[in-house]
Amino acid sequence: MSFTVKDHKESKRVQVIQFKEKDLDRLVFPFKKHSITSLEYKPFTRFSIAKSIDEVFDNKLGETLLKILNDRDTGTVIVEPEINNKKFDKEFLVKLSTGIAHLIGTPNFDSMSGKYYARFTVKHEDNSDSYLRKAYTNLDLHTDGTYVNEKTDWLIMTKLEELNVSGGESVLLHLDDWEHLENLSEDPVAKENFVWGSPKSKNVGYKVEHPVFSKDKNDKPIISYIDQFPEPKNMEQGLFLQKLSDSLEESQNKVIFPLPVGSTIFSNNYFWLHGRKAFKEHTGLSRELLRIRGTFFTN
Repeated sequence: MSFTVKDHKESKRVQVIQFKEKDLDRLVFPFKKHSITSLEYKPFTRFSIAKSIDEVFDNKLGETLLKILNDRDTGTVIVEPEINNKKFDKEFLVKLSTGIAHLIGTPNFDSMSGKYYARFTVKHEDNSDSYLRKAYTNLDLHTDGTYVNEKTDWLIMTKLEELNVSGGESVLLHLDDWEHLENLSEDPVAKENFVWGSPKSKNVGYKVEHPVFSKDKNDKPIISYIDQFPEPKNMEQGLFLQKLSDSLEESQNKVIFPLPVGSTIFSNNYFWLHGRKAFKEHTGLSRELLRIRGTFFTN
C-alpha cells in the first residue's frame, strides 16, 4: 500500500490515512474526465472516480476504510492528502471525497442542497436557521440524519477552504468513552420514540419518530441525536434531553483537534458524535465544508 495508516495523536480510536502528492498526481488525469456537473447528474460516474482512486492505492483503500469504519474500537478515519500544490483545488477535493465515499457505500440524497453532497460556508455574519452556520457558537455533539427517513451509517466532512480562522476545532466523542453511556442509554425515556423535525433550510417536509438510543447487532448501544431537532412530548422527555446534552458537552473524553485544509473526517454515525468549537471573531472569517452521508453497500 502506498498510503500510510497511523493512530491520531489525540486518540488511538481515530485512524489517520495519509496520501502522498505523487499518488494524488496519478488521479489528476482520471479526475479531469468527469466534471462536477457529470458527477451530480450521472451517478455511475462517481463509481468511476472511486475505482480510479482504489487502483492508485493497489485496490486496498476501500477494504481498509471499511475495516476501520466498522470496527467499534475505531470507527473514524482522518484522510490527510498532501495538497500543497495548487493543482489540487477545491474541485479536486470534491472529487476525492466523492470517490472515497463510493468505495464503501452510496450517499443519501441531501435535501438541503438537492444533491448527493452539500457544500456550505461558515462566515462572520449569518441569518440561517441552524447552528450549522453559527460561527461564534459551539456546534454541540450530535449525529447526522436524525430527522430523515433514510439510514445514515456514515458521514464525510471535508474542509475545502478557510480564511481568517482561529478556533473552530473539530470535536469528536466515541460512545464507549462517554462517562454516562450506561446510565443514560438504559434510561427508559431513552428508548421511547421522540419526534424529530428540522428547520426550513433542511428542505424536509415531514417529521420522523425514533428513540435516542437503540442497539446494534452485537447488542451495543448506538445513538441518533442532535440538540436542535427533537420535539419532546412531555416533561420527562424534555428533562432527559437536557441531561443528555449537558453530560455529552461536559465529557472529559472528547477528542478535540484542528482539521487541516483539504482533510476529511470519515466517521461511523452510530457510535461517534461530532461537533465544532466556536470560532474567534473576525469580520473576514470564512470556512467552506463539504458533507456527504450515506449507507454501507451491505445495507
